[in-house]
Amino acid sequence: MRGNIARPACPSSSPFLIKEGAGLSSGAPVGNAPMPLPVSLIDSLLAEDTPDGDLTTLSLGIGRRPGRMMFRARNAMTVAGIEIAAAMIRRVGAEAHIVASSGTRASAGDLLLKARGDAKALHTAWKSSQTLVEILSGIATAARSLVDAVEAVDPAIRVACTRKTVPGARRLSVMAVRAGGAVPHRLGLSETILVFAEHRAFMPDANLADIADLLRREAPEKKIGVEVHSVDEAGDAIEAGFDIIQLEKFEPGEVADVRSLAEAAESRALLAAAGGIHPGNASDYVRAGAGIIVSSWPYTARPADVSVTIEADG
Repeated sequence: MRGNIARPACPSSSPFLIKEGAGLSSGAPVGNAPMPLPVSLIDSLLAEDTPDGDLTTLSLGIGRRPGRMMFRARNAMTVAGIEIAAAMIRRVGAEAHIVASSGTRASAGDLLLKARGDAKALHTAWKSSQTLVEILSGIATAARSLVDAVEAVDPAIRVACTRKTVPGARRLSVMAVRAGGAVPHRLGLSETILVFAEHRAFMPDANLADIADLLRREAPEKKIGVEVHSVDEAGDAIEAGFDIIQLEKFEPGEVADVRSLAEAAESRALLAAAGGIHPGNASDYVRAGAGIIVSSWPYTARPADVSVTIEADG
């Protein structure tokens, strides 16, 4: 029989298990609180690992024996996804208490979460929740290192992470970069206007000024952005009046040249440095005059290392 995961009724009629601000300890930054997460996602995370229950625990006959479980950071890390892990544990009928919420900078050995329940519940949620916290905390830790490098030069400059996540994992990945202090660049094609060369290929007779005028008529409430690949092209975008100019794979010196052009034109365009930026070179782009750093780098981070101990009570 399928669906062998214990799933107690949701405490309310809401389809969400995690609300904005849920599980945040006193003093934790509210901006790092997880977005609402539907119960269906929690169930799918659990069902992927235990579609028919935990055969080992069932076969050993230990499912009803009480126990406790603890998550600890093996190394320094920025925590992410711990609220989801707690929701997974609660969903199978155990108790979970968050000690270090998303966005917390944990040191090696720090306790992140503790749970109590029967062996069936603890083993059902164990590996899936641990792996999720490790992957998301790896992303958050990488995002935090990039944010730290940028803010060391100018605390006003933000790091925006792109939508280049594993398909199907964007929601979780965005939670992770937010926990690391970054913001989303654009969550999808419906959210912002960003003109690429691949768009312009279908408009061979239109220059950047023509495109800017068209977009202002068709989407008058939206800021308009364009990606450029040379200093000269950036100059044309400044003259055309684009609000956001994304400088794709520019060297810091080229970013400085574009900044000079913008200042000479008294343009207020946001200069977004994108492509190949990481903690080792991010500060150079900020010093060159980038107004925002756009990066996918955190998504390729190595997972953080979280130790989990499970012990029987009594």
